[in-house]
Amino acid sequence: MPELPEVEVIRQSLTDSVGRRIVGVEVRESRLRKPVDAMRLCSSIGQEIVGLDRKGKYLIARLSDRRILVLHFGMSGTVRLVKGAWAWDRHDHVQLVLDGDVRWVLNDPRRFGLLWVGSESEAPELSRLGPDALSAEFTAPMLFAATRRSKRAVKNVLLDQRVVAGVGNIYANEALFLASIRPSRPAHRLSRPAVARLHKALCATLREAIAAGGSSIADFRDGRGRTGYFQLQFRVYDRCGEPCLRCGGTIRRAVHAGRSSFYCPRCQH
Repeated sequence: MPELPEVEVIRQSLTDSVGRRIVGVEVRESRLRKPVDAMRLCSSIGQEIVGLDRKGKYLIARLSDRRILVLHFGMSGTVRLVKGAWAWDRHDHVQLVLDGDVRWVLNDPRRFGLLWVGSESEAPELSRLGPDALSAEFTAPMLFAATRRSKRAVKNVLLDQRVVAGVGNIYANEALFLASIRPSRPAHRLSRPAVARLHKALCATLREAIAAGGSSIADFRDGRGRTGYFQLQFRVYDRCGEPCLRCGGTIRRAVHAGRSSFYCPRCQH
């Protein structure tokens, strides 16, 4: 958390900032996953935000000098949009002051996030990503080719950001259930129709979650402080021991590569 849907929801909540100029920067805590370079961040002062994009779990603000401001929210981060008077909260680490008395405030209790500014060619985190899971480049044939090359569990392939960017544990579990594929199934043993079914299920799940405002299973909020409600629609995630919504069987939990997998042993093969 946050995964692709949550980052997209944050992006949408900040779109009113496009056209505003950065007029100030304050770094209260620089010790994130990658230390915040305050001097480099301050070089964005005077630049206009000309666009807001997303790739996978990364939020990308495009600046008028053709550089980018990159944010990754780690396990628990978000950006809060503040207008007018405000006070630092406990886990607020950085603020960007925009014209019109508007602020972006980065809040990250676990400090696993990232905030960086520079040219796109200097961003190794972005260059290592596969296609965004909701982009035209992510196709069923592309996913099938990736499964042919891997003997790993199919869920682990979905979580590999080099294969497809933006999918995390929640939505991998949910998509595999919709596609009737067990998370532990070796990827290279999936048929072409099964992979096509999985591709369709994954895209549908991500779009459904975005429409629901993301999943607020802990403290997730969008830029305007609104919670999501996709967690109320989980079919398998975090439902161990509960009845399957499709067949009435019991949802089970297993651990694959250190992550919890939730599945129905009757429906998923």
